[in-house]
Amino acid sequence: MKFDTVIIGGGLSGLTAAIELASQRRRTAVVTAGQSSLHFCSGSFELLGTDGAGKAVDAPFEAMSSLPPSHPYSRLGGAAGVAPLLERVGPMFEEAGIAVTGSATKNHWRLSPVGVFKPAWLTLDEMVSLSDLSAMPWRKVAIVNIKGYLDFFPRFLAVALEKRGVRVAMEAVTVKALADQRVSSTELRAANIARLLTDDVVDALAREVNAVVGDAEAVLFPAVAGFENASAAERLRSAVGRPLQFVSTLGLSVPGIRYWRNSMTRRLQQLGASVLHGDRVSRGFFTGDRLDAVETVNLGADRLEADNFILASGSFFSHGLTALSDGVSEPVFGLDVEAAGRRADWFDKDLFRPQPFMKFGVATDAGFRALRGGRPVENMRVAGAILSGADSVAEGCGAGVALATAMAAANAILKD
Repeated sequence: MKFDTVIIGGGLSGLTAAIELASQRRRTAVVTAGQSSLHFCSGSFELLGTDGAGKAVDAPFEAMSSLPPSHPYSRLGGAAGVAPLLERVGPMFEEAGIAVTGSATKNHWRLSPVGVFKPAWLTLDEMVSLSDLSAMPWRKVAIVNIKGYLDFFPRFLAVALEKRGVRVAMEAVTVKALADQRVSSTELRAANIARLLTDDVVDALAREVNAVVGDAEAVLFPAVAGFENASAAERLRSAVGRPLQFVSTLGLSVPGIRYWRNSMTRRLQQLGASVLHGDRVSRGFFTGDRLDAVETVNLGADRLEADNFILASGSFFSHGLTALSDGVSEPVFGLDVEAAGRRADWFDKDLFRPQPFMKFGVATDAGFRALRGGRPVENMRVAGAILSGADSVAEGCGAGVALATAMAAANAILKD
């Protein structure tokens, strides 16, 4: 099978690059194992949460000047280079039916599952987001959980809000369909709840919520409504008698799967791209410094040929990188990797300090072409978490790097 571009990886960077290329009528294929970090997305995207000194960032573009030269943002030209790449992100999400709030010029605040306010760039409209922590929008809120649901922590959220002068009432509700699911304390997980929320169950759940919220001005509820589309979430918000906003949960992310994976994948298929779910690239075929084709586990000898390739297979979490006792490697193509040589230098013993291994990744040239044996692979661009130089956890930049480098890869291919 022959394509204009084959993209290896179906996470945020892979899907973004694929949508951009397919929207320009390029014949595009995405090979994805099926699960990525999007399955655990908080409902918010970060552009840059902390600067090079570890301080919280108010204006992401302004703070990019503090990053080291090896950081992907710096290599893209800093704010002047990143800003134009992100101009397509808003329209792309809108075309996919994803409603977000936020600005790249000024961070807002999202509420994490454990009650920490973290700087964010874009947040789903239905999720809790605050523009100013010094002026809370409520005097009293009700945090309502589902009885038996273990991945939502009202007490943590309450402490964070009470510190800022908000009065909090904590309640738990259930309905028969959800109570029946509680065969054991481990049966009631986000995915199970989302599948049970039919219209009748949502209406019954809303009645229970309305019965316990008292004089609260708003309701905070775990983000467990609606796998395939937003209808269950919208129905619940409409049926509850006051503003209801969702808070992300630990574990599997229902909004992450619904919006980022399902909505973006549907948009990609509408544009005519091919998505090979549940498959992975196992081998590449090179002629000199050029990649001609890849072989996948499911297709076997039926190779995928393309003029261009984008490697967006993620870092360790998605098996884009492999770490063994003697070193870190890119396991499919044997690409060069930038990583500390001694295993003892891979990590800091203090768990809460930045970890060196987070910046490990595939080495690339100035145009983000992968290096193999010190030479660039002419037709392979690299995007997202597999790139070296960024610490998505310590810097709060994972989504921004994924989107900016994906757009850069797509633009480079469109200009060729």
